[in-house]
Amino acid sequence: MKYLWASLAFYASVLSPLSLADAAGWILIDDFEAPNALAHWSKADTKNDTEPRIDNPQVTERRTEAGPGEENAYLLKKPAAEGIVGNRKALTYKALPREVKLGETFTFYSRIQVESFPNNHAFGVSNMGAEGIEKNDYNAFEPTLRVTDKTESSGLVNTGALMVKVDGGYANVINPTTGAEAKPLEPGLWYEIWYVVNNAPRALGGQRYDVFVRGGEFAQRTQVYRQADFRMQREQPLTHILMNCNTGPHRAPYGNGGLLYDDLYMSQGVNLLTPKLNSN
Repeated sequence: MKYLWASLAFYASVLSPLSLADAAGWILIDDFEAPNALAHWSKADTKNDTEPRIDNPQVTERRTEAGPGEENAYLLKKPAAEGIVGNRKALTYKALPREVKLGETFTFYSRIQVESFPNNHAFGVSNMGAEGIEKNDYNAFEPTLRVTDKTESSGLVNTGALMVKVDGGYANVINPTTGAEAKPLEPGLWYEIWYVVNNAPRALGGQRYDVFVRGGEFAQRTQVYRQADFRMQREQPLTHILMNCNTGPHRAPYGNGGLLYDDLYMSQGVNLLTPKLNSN
C-alpha cells in the first residue's frame, strides 16, 4: 500500500506539465458516431441458458443523446432485456486498429456510464482472436475493469465501485485523498477512464496496468490504482477490445442494468490527455 501511494504522488507531480501538451497520438477504436458502427463489432452469447430460450438475448445498441451543441452517439450494453435471466456470457468485441506487441506500453481511454444497478459488467483488452474470445469468455481478458454490485459466492457484496483485476480476484479502486475505496459509480454520470497497459513480460515488470479516473468524486484526473494484474498473463500481443456481461443464474440473478460506452481510443506510451477535447 505504501508503494501505491508513493506512485500516486509521483503521477500527481507530472500531470500539470502534461496538461499543456498536445493530445496527438490517439488512435480511434470507436466513438459510435457512424450510423453503422456496430457492423464492425462481433457479438456472441456463448452461455445462453434463457428459459424459454431467446436467441441472441444480449442488448447491444447504438443510441444517441443530446450533447453540447450536437447529438452524441454511444453504445449501450446489457446482458438481456429487463426480466430475462440466464444469459451468462454476453460478449461484444472488436479488433484493435493497432495490436499492442509484447514489450510495448499503450494507454487505453474510454468513457463509461452506468445506466442502472444491479448489474455485472467487465471490459478491457484481450490477446485472443474471435475463436479464443468465444471459447474463453472471461479468461480471454488480460487488463480488465469491472462494474458490479453482485453478491459473490463467498458472500462478499460488491459496491458498484470501479474494480481492477488482482491476484485471486478483483479490488475496488482507491481514492488517494481519503485512502479509502472509491465510492460506487453514480448512474447517469459519465466517467473518463485511462488505463496504462504494460505488455512487457512479467519478469520485466509487465503484464500489469495502472488506472486513472475523472468523474464523480474525482473532479480531476486521478490515479486510482497502480499495478493491477493482467488476468491470464499469457505474454502475447493484445489484439481486441472486449466487453462481457452476465444476467447471473436463474436461482440468483444479478440484474440487467446496462453500461454505456463512448470514445474508445488507444495511444502508444503513457498518454493522460483527453482525446476528443485535446485537453487535460
